[in-house]
Amino acid sequence: MKVVLFCGGAGMRLRGYVDDVPKPMVQIGTRPILWHLMKYYAHFGHKDFILCLGHKGNVIKDYFLHYDEAASNDFVWSQGGKKVQFISRDIDDWTITFVDTGANANIGQRLKAVEPYLQGEEFFLANYGDGLSDVDLNSMIDSFRGTNAAASLLLVQPTASFDIVRLGPGGAVAGIDSLTQADVWINGGFFVMRNEIFDYIHPGEELVRQPFQRLIEQRSLLAYKCSGFWQCMDTFKDKQCLEELNQGAAPWKVWRRAAAAIPESPTVLTAHA
Repeated sequence: MKVVLFCGGAGMRLRGYVDDVPKPMVQIGTRPILWHLMKYYAHFGHKDFILCLGHKGNVIKDYFLHYDEAASNDFVWSQGGKKVQFISRDIDDWTITFVDTGANANIGQRLKAVEPYLQGEEFFLANYGDGLSDVDLNSMIDSFRGTNAAASLLLVQPTASFDIVRLGPGGAVAGIDSLTQADVWINGGFFVMRNEIFDYIHPGEELVRQPFQRLIEQRSLLAYKCSGFWQCMDTFKDKQCLEELNQGAAPWKVWRRAAAAIPESPTVLTAHA
């Protein structure tokens, strides 16, 4: 399936902490969060990407045009740099379509702008460019495929450390509960969609507002609950959390577990002096 990723955000709440780059290009370790997300999809066999560009889209283009395999792969350097032998490689079998969808467009407009690139596709995947998860994508797709729904989204529990205050009679506080412990679910992205979704999006509309409301009225929007890891990167605190996890378990790196079981053959590159 093709994977549509919304990459036009400016990351305003991260300003002052990271370089002035598109939000999906904020680094987690040696790679931007967008790369981590694409690696996740590629692990499940979905390697045909459509990037919806907006704010500083040229930064994303330049990153892939000058992609550095050495940043995240082990390699053997010899003959004074004339020979570089990579133990593994990242993106040799990826296809990426870069589409300028407007600096100020909302998600619905960005999705509508790439409709021509999805002609003939019965199903496709879509996601925001700033969240990671270890959800079993195959299970989510299979549960959707067996229905007549037009779209499905991932339900996650919020990770913010806010408290829910319950009020009793006379304004007295009846209890305080952590938001993370409450039965509250939010939209975590990771959409699975049929091509008919475009029939529900009118000009200028935000995807999860009017179009999804129409789907709800027709009982054509499904939800898949995430019982594992999910984390978005809205604030600097979120970035710090992902950085810390990246130095350890990094639960979203489902490809790492698979790679540990199957060693890859070295790839030899010959550099010109």
